[in-house]
Amino acid sequence: MPRESPENRHSPTSREVGNAHYFDDDPAVPSDPVVIDVTLPDTAFALETDRGVFSRGQLDNGTSMLVRAELPLAPTGNVLDLGCGAGPIALTMARRSPEATVWAVDVNSRARTLCTRNAERNGLANVEVVSPSEVPDQLLFDTIWSNPPIRVGKAALHELLLIWMSRLTPDGTAALVVQKHLGADSLHRWLEDEGFPTERVASKAGYRILAVKKGKS
Repeated sequence: MPRESPENRHSPTSREVGNAHYFDDDPAVPSDPVVIDVTLPDTAFALETDRGVFSRGQLDNGTSMLVRAELPLAPTGNVLDLGCGAGPIALTMARRSPEATVWAVDVNSRARTLCTRNAERNGLANVEVVSPSEVPDQLLFDTIWSNPPIRVGKAALHELLLIWMSRLTPDGTAALVVQKHLGADSLHRWLEDEGFPTERVASKAGYRILAVKKGKS
């Protein structure tokens, strides 16, 4: 399986080929996997990427910003990578909190297969890769990290976030990375209006990291 050099990497888009989206349940585009090396200040791992899954051949800028930020991460309990893709966020969480169970959730079946292989490739036994419907109904999360699928559309995104932000523990925190030009500031306001205390904790190169709490019911 080839490793792709930086000069051959393309910028991530919402479409891989034709009308195939990274948030499709079952991508129709042919598989063409590429393994990349992800190096962070405190850890490193190999990551298999593929067509039909977000950000083939590179770690996208938003995810890179998120996993390099100094963010709260529960050392134990249950933590969530929402929209895991190939798993760079889930693998980072698993390395940093080896005593926690990392739930890597994605609707995309190819993404789940990649994330499972990547956890196995890097010897991470504390990653549970599942579809949204496979997460136990009563399970709450101490930490949620996500590069959410903004391009699903505002209504679908809001529905998604209402479901999962509500599953934070009372003292839990979420971190969302969103591009400014794709609505980071309006999403910030919407979260506040929905009763989730939200703070912008980082801003760089057109991206925002939003820290979200469950709020009081």
